[in-house]
Order: sequence, then C-alpha cells, then structure tokens
Amino acid sequence: MSSNTQQFSLEQVQEQIRYDEAGLVPAIIQDATTRKVLMMAYMNEESLKRSIETGETWFWSRSRQELWNKGATSGNTQRIVSASYDCDGDTLLFLVHPKGPACHTGEETCFYRGIAVPGQEQSAEGRHRFAVLEELEQVIAEREKERPEGAYTTYLFDKGVDKILKKVGEETAETIIAAKNKDNDELRLEVSDLIYHLLVLLQERKLPLDDIMAELDRRHERPRRD
Repeated sequence: MSSNTQQFSLEQVQEQIRYDEAGLVPAIIQDATTRKVLMMAYMNEESLKRSIETGETWFWSRSRQELWNKGATSGNTQRIVSASYDCDGDTLLFLVHPKGPACHTGEETCFYRGIAVPGQEQSAEGRHRFAVLEELEQVIAEREKERPEGAYTTYLFDKGVDKILKKVGEETAETIIAAKNKDNDELRLEVSDLIYHLLVLLQERKLPLDDIMAELDRRHERPRRD
C-alpha cells in the first residue's frame, strides 16, 4: 500500500469533510518539530477555509459562538506546515510551528496532565524499539527552542552548524576506529554519540527524522538489484 499522502484542493476537501450536526469537525494540532500533540479544537467550513488561506490556525469557539484566530490576542500563533484529514473525513490534523504555548494555562501543550497506567513504569512491552530516537529528537528540538544554560545541546546550537559538523566528523572517525579495533563496547558508545550528533544536525537543518525514515522506506520498496 502507498504511504504517500494524497493532495486535494480546499474545494475537494470541503466536500469530503463530515461536519457534525452543528457544522463542526475536530481538529488536532501537532507540533511539526517535536511531534507533541498541542491541542484539539473545532473548525467549521469558514475557519478551515481561513486556516488554509492564511497559513495560520482558525477555529470556531463553541462557547462564544464565533471564529477565533489562535494567538490573535496572546501572540501565541501557529504557522501551518501541513494539513490532512482521516479516512472517515471526520477529523482534521494540522502540523504547525507554534509561537509560544498552545494552552491558555501557559503550558506548551493542553495535554500536560498524565493518567497513571498500572505497570507502565515497570514494563517496556509494547514500546517501539526505536521510540528512544523519537524521544531524543523531541528533547533536542526543545533544547534548541529553550536553550537551557549549561546544556551541551545548547552549546552546539549556539556555536552553529560548523561546530555540529565538526563533531559529526569526529564521532564518525571514532566509530571507524572502534570498529577496526573490534571493540563492540567502544563501538556501542561511539555509534550512540554519532547518532546523537546526527540528530542535532538534522534539527539544525530542520530536516525531520521522519523524512529520513521515509527515504529509507522508499529505497526498501525499490526493486532489488542484487
């Protein structure tokens, strides 16, 4: 099955969206960089139209019964990177670059209150084997945004791409040496350092890890030549 996202015009989309009896459809807003779900709100035909046309999120307030542009008063706007909708046409998904927190409480995301699940800390069953890469990508993105003093990742971003590239080169050389020495303990450490610095480089270049995974997926689907 194809993993490519189909593209439709706004007019085509409006015909396919299944608005509820109040003329609304839920819209999930997700940070395009960290992949955190920031909020869920409702859109009607007009707010969806304005969101696509302006490149910023617009919603319909059920309490005030009016359109509202996210961040119009607070300054915490959301620049739309991509928009899509699910197979049933009853939920929208927007990837955005947020300017400031999404929640009215001042929290980065409206989903800041967790629910304790029995055994979740004791068991890693069901955890994706590459989940740590996703988590590390999120942490690195947060470090770039917040620049906490004293953090090594902050130091790398402050120094810029040349410093990051230098570290990638150094870790690559050390990985090669560890492999040549047939020292798997050393190799494990050096590869971990290399992957970390590569993720910092991807963040500096604003190239999501998902794009790398998609490229690998495309290569896997090509006919083998061996």
